[in-house]
Amino acid sequence: MWKIIPYSLAQCLLLSGGQVLLKLALQEMGNFSWTMEFWKRLFTNWHFCACGACFGIATVLWMYILKHFPFSVAFSLMSLTYVFGMIAAVVVLKEESSLSRWIGVCLIVGGCYFIVK
Repeated sequence: MWKIIPYSLAQCLLLSGGQVLLKLALQEMGNFSWTMEFWKRLFTNWHFCACGACFGIATVLWMYILKHFPFSVAFSLMSLTYVFGMIAAVVVLKEESSLSRWIGVCLIVGGCYFIVK
């Protein structure tokens, strides 16, 4: 079952990277509105375009994972996205994180270990 790990890690990195890029894109956008100007700015924002690319590649990878591995294992390993999201929040977005959140991250990693074992 360990063969799923590289695929799952790549997919989780793409998903969390896409979320970080989406956050960065929206921070640059200002207030949300339904105007054509807002949507033009959004679709020409490189963070937003890169976000879409990350999500698209992650989806294709997810299709491969679903085809070749048990759903119960594959879906459970998607929780690693939370781990990468926490790390990205601290490193890229400069957010602070409490000890209890880091304990939660460690529990997720431990749970994933038992899932693939």
